[in-house]
Amino acid sequence: MRILLLAPFVGLLWVPFYNFQEPALFGFPFFYWYQLAWVPITSVLIWLVHRARPRDDAP
Repeated sequence: MRILLLAPFVGLLWVPFYNFQEPALFGFPFFYWYQLAWVPITSVLIWLVHRARPRDDAP
């Protein structure tokens, strides 16, 4: 499940993949809103990985 945490790195480190002006969203170029979209996506992925890990049995 921890492999999901690699998705933000792969999605954001390869800049030529998202270095475009179009399609624009609410006047923002693709370059900006693509990066901003990864903020909540990364939060959800971290939450999923956290929920999937086994609980500690220590008191």
